[in-house]
Amino acid sequence: MNADVLKTAHTIGSRALRWLHDNAEFGTLPTHTIVDFNDRDGAYKPLGETALATSLMLREGVAGPSDLATARNLIGFAWEQFQCGNFLYERQLRHPLITDPLETYAHFARAGLRHEPMDLLQEHLADLRSVQGIELMPNRRLAVANASRVAGSNRRFDWTALAADTWLGLTPEPWLIDWMTAYCVTHTVFHVTDWGAHPELLPAEIQDYLRLWLPVWVDIWAEVSQFDLVGELLAVDACLTEPVCDARGWDRLAAAQHEDGLLPRDADPIDEDPKQAFKDHEHTAVVAIVAGTITLARSLGTTAAPVPA
Repeated sequence: MNADVLKTAHTIGSRALRWLHDNAEFGTLPTHTIVDFNDRDGAYKPLGETALATSLMLREGVAGPSDLATARNLIGFAWEQFQCGNFLYERQLRHPLITDPLETYAHFARAGLRHEPMDLLQEHLADLRSVQGIELMPNRRLAVANASRVAGSNRRFDWTALAADTWLGLTPEPWLIDWMTAYCVTHTVFHVTDWGAHPELLPAEIQDYLRLWLPVWVDIWAEVSQFDLVGELLAVDACLTEPVCDARGWDRLAAAQHEDGLLPRDADPIDEDPKQAFKDHEHTAVVAIVAGTITLARSLGTTAAPVPA
């Protein structure tokens, strides 16, 4: 990647981080303990995504001191919202067959924020056949496998078989991809590589397929202003051992980003209510931070800790 791409990626991610931090008050959990987890405007999932983005920034350490301090502040805010792990523990304890508490907890564990009862509970659940047999979409099975790996669970997975079972693992006809499948593709890559920490774990045939078709997909979704998906695809590019995308996708994101750091998810008008605008575009800010962080880290040649078996 050339210097201009790296500068653009850094600028987009840094500005998105600032916007996410400045508007964090719009993403708090209710003060009572009952949360509607089917509420699309709820804060539970977005807080976990904030923890993901900031944990990757702290893992890689490629941002400047100010951005790293902001990342630590944001993940601390999210941890406090989850009652320093108690919220996730209680949810997992009462609903042993759901996976979101573990997936969310893994982001905090990546940043060194642990909750001993949650760790013990996950060790217990890992041995249960009922938990091992939870029925999920293939890319979601990879999500659970990576969360278990990051959190330090004693559960073991056949990563080759899991990757092969996904749409991407079949290296299918690329022109048949649709919007939702594209998101499944991106997350297959994210989970296999632990968000770019281990590009070498992505099977060679998948890497070859993505090197051929990823630039095409970036151009297509950039042309129709699907900025959130473009950001995810650019993050995938940084998860390859040899990234292939040029500056055009990054330039489209830079042109779309507002001065305050808001990055629209698409070409629809931005809601004038700042709280609704935050809800609508919070995920795209997370994507920008993730894509920028992974891109910088891989280009600088930072190395992650050895991956557990």
